[in-house]
Amino acid sequence: MKKLIINGKILSPKRLPDHHAILIEDDLIVAVDQEDQFPQDLPTLDAKSQWVTPGLIDIHVHGGGGSDTMDAQQHALQTMGRFFASTGVTSFLPTTGAASNQDILNSIEAVGSFQSQPNSARVLGIHLEGPFLGHKHKGAQPEQHLRHADPREYLPWLQSELVKLFTVAPEVDGVLDLIRTGRKFGVRFAVGHSSATHEEMAQAIDAGLTQVTHTFNGMAPLHHREPGILGVVLTDDRVYTQVITDGVHIHPLVVKLLFKVKGVGRTVVITDAIRAVGAADGVHRLGDQVIHVKKGIARTESGSLAGSTLTMDQGLRNACEYTHSSFATLLPSATSVAAESIGMEHEIGSIKPGYKADLAFFDQDYVPQLTMVDGKVVYRR
Repeated sequence: MKKLIINGKILSPKRLPDHHAILIEDDLIVAVDQEDQFPQDLPTLDAKSQWVTPGLIDIHVHGGGGSDTMDAQQHALQTMGRFFASTGVTSFLPTTGAASNQDILNSIEAVGSFQSQPNSARVLGIHLEGPFLGHKHKGAQPEQHLRHADPREYLPWLQSELVKLFTVAPEVDGVLDLIRTGRKFGVRFAVGHSSATHEEMAQAIDAGLTQVTHTFNGMAPLHHREPGILGVVLTDDRVYTQVITDGVHIHPLVVKLLFKVKGVGRTVVITDAIRAVGAADGVHRLGDQVIHVKKGIARTESGSLAGSTLTMDQGLRNACEYTHSSFATLLPSATSVAAESIGMEHEIGSIKPGYKADLAFFDQDYVPQLTMVDGKVVYRR
């Protein structure tokens, strides 16, 4: 069925001239042109002068709305997807933490059997954050589940063809072989919770690693005599940098620095949100751990930051504030660049013919008013 979106201020990411419209047929965008170039008898959706953008994409998010990826349940993924749709997100990578082999397999299987649900953002696959991570910068990752990379364990995960992104520590035994093997399955790799030297980091990039998980967090700070992970990724244009823009994980000035050094084209806004996002302060769970949320800040009982309670729309607004940039300027960091970082830039993240009809409508304060997935409205404020 065809549908024409009219009266919107279209950003993809540059602002299109006024009186442009988007023609959708079934689940795809088929044309973007002046409104008078389309037949007048088509069903229309009036955007009422709101900003119409590609839907936001969160490639690193553990949970939301009271549910978590590690619940490994269909209803949990559905709850997450519905909550994310209310924040302008049209697709996401449910993200695990370090856990037992069986718990990780259960999460992968839940994602594999998940069917598209009404009123929900799309599940793109799964992001495995661990278990092949370092101990020194483990953060909220449970130490008892950190281990070496063994192909007898990880090959079934890769063979599922559901793993889109895999966060690893290059210094851990077996990880370089994992990266080389995973790239053959189309998996993208990120460094995180790692104490890798700059030499180890460079080897990992040469092996196929292309991202940094929550840049500046879960790694040593930049040092002028041992540049480490940050020294490499800030100077290597091949590497995408994820950033949590909640003002807690990273000082706003450092967010500005990251965008200045890497540019929008290599910076991806993420939430790293946990099940507590959207809920009141209090006691929550992250895997086996008790998490305390106070004033929106989530910490383990030992005091380590444990993900965030950030939403993608707020993260994008924060990034604009911290960098003194326009919404249109930074929009790619939550849409097209996010898609590109996981190899899906020809399917989602832009408003172009042939792309998924995944759209978000924002008011003048850049608050989501409507979210559309596969050409269907899944959220309306």
